[in-house]
Amino acid sequence: MLVLAFDTATPAVTVAVGDAEQVLAHRTTVDARRQGELLAVGISAVLAEAGLAAGDLDAIASGAGPGPYTGLRVGLVTARVLGSALGVRACGFCTLDVIAADAVAAAAGREFLVATDARRRELYWARYSAAGVRLSGPEVAAPAALPAGLPVAGAGAHVYPDLGEPIAPRYPSAATAVRWCAARLAAGEPLGPPDPLYLRRPDAREPAAPKSVLPASASAGGAKAPAAESQGPQATGGSRGSPPWASGAGSRASGVRG
Repeated sequence: MLVLAFDTATPAVTVAVGDAEQVLAHRTTVDARRQGELLAVGISAVLAEAGLAAGDLDAIASGAGPGPYTGLRVGLVTARVLGSALGVRACGFCTLDVIAADAVAAAAGREFLVATDARRRELYWARYSAAGVRLSGPEVAAPAALPAGLPVAGAGAHVYPDLGEPIAPRYPSAATAVRWCAARLAAGEPLGPPDPLYLRRPDAREPAAPKSVLPASASAGGAKAPAAESQGPQATGGSRGSPPWASGAGSRASGVRG
């Protein structure tokens, strides 16, 4: 099964194409400000390097995070669009799981954490067994809330040096993701949909009811508008000096009273 995999949940924009046995081409660029541009270029580059056309693909897989909204949506929207256009399956995978798969060797038989920068002085994190199986998470929390005394893969240990012993890798690799996803799809194991793992409420909020701009006494009904002064003949309309649009209104008003 030929899979195109990519991840934009971290500052690393990583793309690869291959199957469960081999990676035909891969490319990674670290730049948190240009995910959309770099992903499109990366997809074209790895397909060209592998000598493939988009129609040769059997599935599209994108990192579902957790990660910041702006970068994360680039990969997930691209996966959905490509899957729909090509008529192939579009899947999502946990970004932390892919980092964990590459961290097993560095963990050297120990349980470990994967932590990535969630901004706002928080981390996205999960706990893994020595074999790279997720034991808990993913969650978002302040660094002090994470379990202590474990090695830490991902960028979190570099942003917060007191978090624990940093181990490789710092970012996910699409080369690992493509083998990981292709093996599971070939075995008939389900992968999740390309839906984001935000783990945090959005910044946008439903607007509250508008506040009154009237003085408190007026808004409470305590003050009444002053009565209009009589203007003599102009009040009934049609007299000299009244505006053209007032004549008909005055006549209609007079007719109602009469």
